[in-house]
Amino acid sequence: MNLAKLKKLRVEKGFTQQEMAEKLGYKGKSGYCQLENGTVKMTLEQAKKIAEILGDDIEKIFF
Repeated sequence: MNLAKLKKLRVEKGFTQQEMAEKLGYKGKSGYCQLENGTVKMTLEQAKKIAEILGDDIEKIFF
């Protein structure tokens, strides 16, 4: 999983970690931050939702 690519794309699309966290249902940005940094393993469903939010293919973002 290419988490550096995820962060780059998020920034390019103009989303903050807080905005991503809210869209994924987290109360604060720390939950999303842990996903983006690889501290917590991302589920396939989370990856699909992130790809949907960013408007890109899951394969392009993560592989």
